[in-house]
Amino acid sequence: MRRGAVADDFTGATDLAGNWTARGLRTSVLLGLPDDTTATEVKEDDAVVVALKTRSAPSAVARDQSVRAGRFLLDLGVEQIYDKYCSTFDSTPEGNIGPVMDELLALTGASRAVVVPSFPDNGRTVYQGHLFVGSQLLHESPMKDHPLNPMRDSSVPRLLDPQSRHSTGLVPLQVVHEGPTAVRRALEQQEADGHRLVVVDAVTNEDLTVIATATQDDPVVTGGSGLALGLPARPSEPRLLPRVPGHRIVLSGSASRATQRQVAQAQPHMPYARLNVAAYVEDPDSEVDRIVELVQDAWRRDADRPALVYSVSSSDDVSTARALGENVSQRIETAFSDLAMALSEAGATEFIVAGGETSGSVLESLGVRRLEVGQQLSPGVSWLAGMTSGGRRHNFVLKSGNFGTEDLFVTGWNGLI
Repeated sequence: MRRGAVADDFTGATDLAGNWTARGLRTSVLLGLPDDTTATEVKEDDAVVVALKTRSAPSAVARDQSVRAGRFLLDLGVEQIYDKYCSTFDSTPEGNIGPVMDELLALTGASRAVVVPSFPDNGRTVYQGHLFVGSQLLHESPMKDHPLNPMRDSSVPRLLDPQSRHSTGLVPLQVVHEGPTAVRRALEQQEADGHRLVVVDAVTNEDLTVIATATQDDPVVTGGSGLALGLPARPSEPRLLPRVPGHRIVLSGSASRATQRQVAQAQPHMPYARLNVAAYVEDPDSEVDRIVELVQDAWRRDADRPALVYSVSSSDDVSTARALGENVSQRIETAFSDLAMALSEAGATEFIVAGGETSGSVLESLGVRRLEVGQQLSPGVSWLAGMTSGGRRHNFVLKSGNFGTEDLFVTGWNGLI
């Protein structure tokens, strides 16, 4: 069966694509809504992920774009649509996770869909319907202070019910441990009880295998990228990406604590510059020119050494940025898109980008429309290759704020051949 997915941000899309690749599927990521000519570019692929920027978009936009992406996948011959959202269920009480689920149910005619945020390899698990980040409940983890979508509840059914037109049910872990047949029966009972969205507990990859087997014929499944690891592995020749001659740059626009640690780990090993958001707001061109000059000077001293540009390295930086107003996140995205274009013109060909919104802005600014998925560096993090609008090949790592090893910015380059 050919696989297809609709993802609500670019890093989530590459996260899922990496997991499908790890199961032996040749996978591509399409950035933004695909057009009619795109189908020919992916005709040889086993799996296709359409990456949207709908996590924090207005609900009407998220619903419309998700349906259009879903129709494209159905026209490709995809038999099951995977609705991919963040494994920490990032959303507001209004959505957009629930509204998109509703639209994909209607599009496919599915009578129900499972809800599986679990990704045990990255510490995301669900037990009795409650989402854990490591050993902490979601609302007690750093996600409680997320700058865009602070998560103040850990019950996935309670989070989802206000967002959807449909009632949310639960299949607990003890049923999952009874195997796929028991899970299918439980899902049918939940549907008979009026629940069209059903949260399914999972705390190990073996649980994900049970759920994937139980739902293999469902028109829609929803979750983080972990459920993809439940598919049976198949032999395939890995797509190994080679180096692209040129300079290397890390662009970090994420405010997550995990990314702050990655920035701190990288600073002793490479030249770095902090984006002064206030200065950028006052005079964008001058701030971009300042940083590009610093980076170019570092490359002149050592052409092969990566350089780091970041917006946040501490809670003080977060507070400073927030003081600039509600639209500061959009300002940071725009700044990094400007920097990506300028640095690409200056010779950067390999990028590690931290932050979902930042990644989307960087790729859009460079005009990248399709990504090939290469070698995986860690759960949820892979090397990718794409062509810019100017016809130049670049390599990318697109990292969700909370993903990746602490030394990713330093050692990630070793993954290329």
